[in-house]
Amino acid sequence: MSRQNPVTLITPVKFSKQASLFEFLYQLRIDLEKDIHESFENIGTIHYARWLVIDDTISPGTSSMGDMPKLVYSANIDGDPGKHIEDLCTIAGDVIDKIYDCCEGYPSSASPEMKIAYLKKWAVPVSAFYIGSPGRSLPQIQQESQLRNFIRNFLDSKNWNGRSSQQVHAEIQKAVFANPEFEWAKKPAPTPSINWPGLVLMGIVLLLLLPVILVWILVVQFKYERHDSYFTLKRSELDENAIRKLETYEDLDFQNQFSQLVVMKAGKVRLITYNSMMLFARVLIRNLFVKGKLMGIPSIHFARWVLFDNKKRVLFFSNFDGSWQQYLGDFIDKSGWGLTGIFSNTTNFPKTKFLIMGGAYDEEHFLAWSRHSEIQTQIWYNAYPQLSIKNINNNSIIRNGLSKQLSAAQAATFLKLL
Repeated sequence: MSRQNPVTLITPVKFSKQASLFEFLYQLRIDLEKDIHESFENIGTIHYARWLVIDDTISPGTSSMGDMPKLVYSANIDGDPGKHIEDLCTIAGDVIDKIYDCCEGYPSSASPEMKIAYLKKWAVPVSAFYIGSPGRSLPQIQQESQLRNFIRNFLDSKNWNGRSSQQVHAEIQKAVFANPEFEWAKKPAPTPSINWPGLVLMGIVLLLLLPVILVWILVVQFKYERHDSYFTLKRSELDENAIRKLETYEDLDFQNQFSQLVVMKAGKVRLITYNSMMLFARVLIRNLFVKGKLMGIPSIHFARWVLFDNKKRVLFFSNFDGSWQQYLGDFIDKSGWGLTGIFSNTTNFPKTKFLIMGGAYDEEHFLAWSRHSEIQTQIWYNAYPQLSIKNINNNSIIRNGLSKQLSAAQAATFLKLL
């Protein structure tokens, strides 16, 4: 299977070039909305990418990274992150030069090697990284979508009355495998499976640590949470102009993006709690959430948490199907405890009890907090805007079902996927 990886770069922006940067990013956004995105497509490994500027209105002393604005690049890619940065500086060098010439110390007139070294210097690791369709490379996703469309057109071109599901499956096999364009489809694609031994081991470890965990939760609740300030604003009390700016880059297509910046609460206890929740998330993501659902949520393509700025702040990025309201509603309904366990360690989160209660379950304040802490994305690129996570994972199942002899029940299930 192909390995998908995150890339995150956080680069200081020159004050004198800030206006030029916003102007160029806006023009690039217009080009993307007009389907002009060869610079991204030519690289051939980018599923999603975004640029955004943070700290452009920062108060002095807020950031240990300095009070200058910072350009954030976030991408979900196939293969090695270092190779991706090399591709940015060579294949998409014209775009990268225009963007990063606005950043402190960028060697705009130097060799590609020096530009690559510059960008690599600003790479930041993730705390946790979720993939909705693990192992599917960009070319595989695109090919399997073309295969599914071919089969749909083939089915629509004939009258199948009186044919059994097995007979229809056999005809589809014959049509696909007779087409040289789909020679690759004869080989089944590996798909991830749940790692039950790994989950059992995690359960044993959690059971052994249960007394420590319970004591820790009590300490967090009574020594910290009860004394922390919490978010009390409602949606109607937020800045309407700021919300309108955020909404201009939403619901442009079937998929959406979400970018968020929050500040960690002070102290080692909060940092340890956050890192523990991230470790728990990484284990679950690697062993359990490999079938296209994160905590039962079937709409997330990629998500990541990035702890940066000397461990003082957290960036959260997500690419998902459907609307903003539906996306966060699913989180509340299906994984509110997980969100609360993570974000209750950040300042001004809705009131939390015992680490996983309250918080995100306070829907009115949580949705307002989400808008309040959301930040504007200047550029968002999506390689397959019409495909949902369910589409992508089903297309792999369709491909794998072609090379098998199916029973009547299996063939009927196969046809339902189309």
